[in-house]
Amino acid sequence: MRSVYRTQPGSRFPVGTTILPGGVNFCVFCPQATHVELLLYASEERAEPFQIVALTHEEHRTFFFWHVLVEDLPPGCCYTWRVHGLHDMARMSETAASRKELLDPHARAVSDRFYQRRHAADANGSGHASLRAIVTEPLARPDDVHVRTLHDAIIYELHVGGFTRHPSSGVRHPGTFAGLIEKIPYLKALGVTHVELLPVMAFDEQDVPACAAAQGLRNYWGYSTHSFYSPHPRYCVEPQRAPQEFRALVDALHAAGICVLLDVVFNHTSEAGKDGPVIHFKLFANEVFYQHDAADPRRYLDFTGCGNTVNCNHPLVSAFILRSLEYWVRELGVDGFRFDLASVFARGEHGEPLATPPLPWAMEASPVLARVPLIAEAWDAAGLYHVGAFPGMAWAEWNGRYRDVIRRFVRGDAGIIGQVCTCMAGSADLYEENGRLPPNSINFVTCHDGFTLNDLVSFNAKYNEANGENNRDGSNDNLSWNCGAEGETADPAIMRLRLRQARNFMAILLLSQGVPMILAGDEILRSQRGNNNAFCQDNALSWMDWRLQDDALDMLRFVREMIALRKRHASLSRRRFLTGRSPDGHIHPDVAWHGERLGAPAWHDPDARFVAITLAGRAAGDAMLHLILNMNDDAREVTLPVLDNLGWRRIVDTAAEPPRDIVPDVETAPVEREMCRVQARSVVVLESR
Repeated sequence: MRSVYRTQPGSRFPVGTTILPGGVNFCVFCPQATHVELLLYASEERAEPFQIVALTHEEHRTFFFWHVLVEDLPPGCCYTWRVHGLHDMARMSETAASRKELLDPHARAVSDRFYQRRHAADANGSGHASLRAIVTEPLARPDDVHVRTLHDAIIYELHVGGFTRHPSSGVRHPGTFAGLIEKIPYLKALGVTHVELLPVMAFDEQDVPACAAAQGLRNYWGYSTHSFYSPHPRYCVEPQRAPQEFRALVDALHAAGICVLLDVVFNHTSEAGKDGPVIHFKLFANEVFYQHDAADPRRYLDFTGCGNTVNCNHPLVSAFILRSLEYWVRELGVDGFRFDLASVFARGEHGEPLATPPLPWAMEASPVLARVPLIAEAWDAAGLYHVGAFPGMAWAEWNGRYRDVIRRFVRGDAGIIGQVCTCMAGSADLYEENGRLPPNSINFVTCHDGFTLNDLVSFNAKYNEANGENNRDGSNDNLSWNCGAEGETADPAIMRLRLRQARNFMAILLLSQGVPMILAGDEILRSQRGNNNAFCQDNALSWMDWRLQDDALDMLRFVREMIALRKRHASLSRRRFLTGRSPDGHIHPDVAWHGERLGAPAWHDPDARFVAITLAGRAAGDAMLHLILNMNDDAREVTLPVLDNLGWRRIVDTAAEPPRDIVPDVETAPVEREMCRVQARSVVVLESR
C-alpha cells in the first residue's frame, strides 16, 4: 500500500463510500463545518492513519455535503472523519470537537477494534480511539423486489449471537452469521417460515449502565445502533466482508424457504444524551438528527429511555431512514422489518404527537418498502400507545394486548372469555374498522424483552440482580404464575403442571388467527433463571443451550407438531376476519362459540375459565376443528357438536403425557363421540373425520 494517494474533488453522489473505476469516492453530510479531514488507515489493526486528506470549503463542498475521491485506494482500508469549525450541543469545545474522529453514518462495514470505553480516551478525544468505517467491495446487482406478505407466516425471534455462542452449538464460527447458517436445518425442521433477527445493524456493545459495565457486562440485545448500513462486526468472521457475510446468511435462509425480518432501531442512537459518546451525528448534524427541547436546545428530548430521540420526521432524517431500509431490502435481500418503539415515528420536531406523521406514510409510499412487511412495536417509552391505531395503511403491529390477555387466561384469571376469544379471532376490534386484516396482528406470549416461556410458568417475580441495578430494572408486571413454587423445584406435580402450562401457551398461540411469533428457545424450555431483562447478559444465561434433556425434547416435538398442524389447517390463518356466517359452498358457519354448553359462550360470566370454538375449513371439504380451552382447576365433561356423517378425533391434549399430547397421524388419534372429557388447565383440539 502506498503512503500517499492522489485525490480529486469527488462528488456528493452518493453519500457514503463508493468504489469507482478510478478510486474511492467519499462523501459525508455536515452543514456547519468550515473544513473537514478524512483519515485513512491501512487496516483495522493500525493505530495511526497513513494519510490525512484535508477537504476545503472551496473545492470539496457542495451544498451541505463534503466529498473527495482518493485515486486507486484498495478495499479493506479503514477511515474516519474529523470536522472543524463547530462544537456539539453537549458543550464540547471546538478544539475537542476538531480532534474527535467520527464514524461515517453511511458505512457499509465497520470495525470496533480501536473503540475504547467512552471515558477511556483522553479528555480532548484524541488518540484515535474511535469506531472506523471500512472500504468494502460492493455487492452484486441489487435485487428486483417482489411482494412479500405475512400470510401464513410463523415468526421465530432469535438473537444471531446467542443462537450459536454456547459451546454446545457445535458450529465452526460461534455467534456469527456463518454460525447461524449451520443451524438452518434446525429451523427448517422446526417449521418456522420467518426469522426475526434482533438488531444486526452495528451497535455499541459498551452502551450499558455504569453499574453493569463495572461487572464486565456489555450490551447484548443490540438496541444501541450506531451504523444503520453496516452489519454488526462481531457477527462477522471478517468485518471487512460484513455485507457479503450477511447476504450469504440471507441467501441460505431463502434457499431453505425461510424469510428474514430485521428488528431495527431508528428511534434513538447509541450516542445517548449530552453525556453520551460522540460517534457521528452529534457533530455532523446534531440540530437536524435529534429532537431538542425548544426552551433549552442543548437538552436532548428522550422518549425512548435511552437518552435521545431521533428527529424522524425531519425531511433529511426521513430520507436517511428510507434509504437505509431500502438498502437492506434491495442489496442485502431482507424481507421486512420490525421497528423498535415505533410510536416515536409519530412525534414532531419537539416530541409533539402528529396526527399524520410523514415517515410511516413515506415508508408505505416507497416503491421498495411498500412490497415488504412493516411491523411496529406500536408504543414508546413516554406513553404514546398506538396498538390498533398505528399511523399508516398496511402496518402490522406487535399485539401487546394479545400477550397480556392470554397470559392472564392461562394463569387462571376468570371473567375474560370475551377478550380471549377476540384475541384468538385476530383482534378484529383493533384492526377491522380501519381496514386492516388478521395478519396485521403479530401475536406473541413471550419475546426477547421479559420472561422466557419456561420462566413465565416458573416465577411470580423477576430476579435481575445479575444486571447490577439491584433488581430495579425490568418489568414488575409479568402476569406470570409459578404453578405453586418459586423457581427451581423437585416437586413432580409442579413440574408436570409447568410443562402443561407451557404447552397451553404454545397451543393457544398457534391456534389463534393472526401471525404467531415464537421466542427462540421457548420450544426447548430455555430459562434465564427469572431474569426478565437480560439485555446485558452476553453469557450462558441468554445463550441457546443445545444439550437437550428429556423435557426439552418433548417440548420441541410438541412445538414442531403444533406448527405442522397450523400449516395443515388453513382455517387457522384466515386472511379475513371471522363472521359467524356460512361462506358460499359451506354448510357450517366459519366459527361457532361455545361454553360448557354448546352455543352458550360465557361472555359475561365473571367466574368463567372455559371456552370452546368450532372452526370450519377455509375451503369446502376441509376438515373442521373444535378447540376446547379449560383453565379451571378441575376437569370438565363437555358435549361435542354433531357433524353429519363425521366424527371427531382428538389430535391435541396438553394434559396427556408425551408423546400422546399431540398426534401427528390423525388416523391413529382417539375417536370422540358425543362427549369429551377435558382435564384441568388443558387445551384439547379435535379434528373432524
